[in-house]
Amino acid sequence: MSHSPGAQHGHGHGHGHGGAETAPAAGRWRVLLLLCLAQFMVILDVTIANVALPSIGADLELSRAVLPWVVSAYTLVFGGFLLLGGRLSDIVGRRTTFLIGLVVFTAASLVCGLAVNGTMLIVARLAQGAGAALLSPAALSIITTTFHGADRNKALGAWAAIGGTGSAIGVLLGGALTSGPGWEWAFFINVPIGVGVLVATLALVAPIAGQKVEGRSDWLGAVLMTAMTAALIFGLISAGGAGWGSATTLVPLVVGVVLVAVFVAVERSAANPLVPIPVLTRRNVVAGNLAMLSGAGLLIASFFLASLYLQNVADYSALQTGLTFLPVALGMIVAVHLCSHLLAKVGWRPIAAAGMVLAAGGFFWLAQLSGDSTALGEVLPGFVIAAAGLACMFIVATTSAMHDVDHREAGLLSGLVNTNHELGASLGIAFVAAIAGASVETGGHGASVGGFQNAFLACAVVSLVVAVVAPLLLPAGKPSGDGPVFAH
Repeated sequence: MSHSPGAQHGHGHGHGHGGAETAPAAGRWRVLLLLCLAQFMVILDVTIANVALPSIGADLELSRAVLPWVVSAYTLVFGGFLLLGGRLSDIVGRRTTFLIGLVVFTAASLVCGLAVNGTMLIVARLAQGAGAALLSPAALSIITTTFHGADRNKALGAWAAIGGTGSAIGVLLGGALTSGPGWEWAFFINVPIGVGVLVATLALVAPIAGQKVEGRSDWLGAVLMTAMTAALIFGLISAGGAGWGSATTLVPLVVGVVLVAVFVAVERSAANPLVPIPVLTRRNVVAGNLAMLSGAGLLIASFFLASLYLQNVADYSALQTGLTFLPVALGMIVAVHLCSHLLAKVGWRPIAAAGMVLAAGGFFWLAQLSGDSTALGEVLPGFVIAAAGLACMFIVATTSAMHDVDHREAGLLSGLVNTNHELGASLGIAFVAAIAGASVETGGHGASVGGFQNAFLACAVVSLVVAVVAPLLLPAGKPSGDGPVFAH
């Protein structure tokens, strides 16, 4: 059977490539398939609940203030604890961390499906996020150290394709399950997959010793990162119902800003900081992570808005809504292929600018929604264009942030990119929920169109701002052959 990286020796100081070179090729690709399946579940769960929201809200009698948390609770903990998950995979061992995360994620998925009220569901979603935060960086670490050269580019390409399209497929699958056996199955589906991946991992992936690290892990940094994000998102979500001037909006926002300053101070003095401050001064790292934050935020926000618009305004069923996302997924796949090939020829800046201008055009189209019966003709063209433009940003973000990465920093930098994907998703939903306001009220068929128009218009404006700013921040030039270029 195949051996994962560092199988025969302890992973000293994060340098080793271990037994990766000697692992049989077929075995390595089986391991990749396994890890990608686990990551697919994790990405799926960012959006699979989106299309089920009206059904969940009606069944569990959730208020508008609580509804966005069904999605955000997951992405918040996932994003907040990803860096710690990456650190633990180095210290405890990648396989061990992956297995712990998989068990927690699968068990929490079962509880989500069994939830009888909003509290039980949101607590279970928080636990799902914690499992995903352990599972995802450990899987990516195994891939980056198992594969080398051209094979590594192909493996990372497969991983990136899942990140770019899993979200759209999640909405399609969520629609089919919600209209069929019920919204609970959007969560139950993870249980047999999780058990299957667990059994196969024990058979295919050999244990890897962790590395000895002096001093304690930066638990405080992880808690602060999650708390500051939670405070900011809570404030934004509150603004949708209570208004921007209320205490329930302002207090969390102020607390969030203060915690950002505290986090930076803690990271400067920590023995083993979650995010070493010097890493954040590198141009390609900063630009790549901001590209991911904005791209993921706008994409997941558009899924959230479109799901609710089609069901609450256009009276679509969950299945019809899910099927509407199929052309969106296909458009993103095409865009990912085109951008990955163009990137090597023209570099980061033109791709980022073109992608965000395209996204802005799609959002301007969506801002003209009228709420009449021609919903598909109104929604689909703008949605496909916006999603295709944003898919290009995923390529730009990952290849920029991971450009010429040292093996010892691969876990940290991949963790940072993934963190910004999840934080972007949480902030994006909070942002549009605050602007759309009462229009995202669950179960309110024939809801106001104005809130949706305003939210899509805000997304268009943000896209244009990013189209101007991203090329200024991104480094000139093109990815080198050694980095994770998305070869298909």
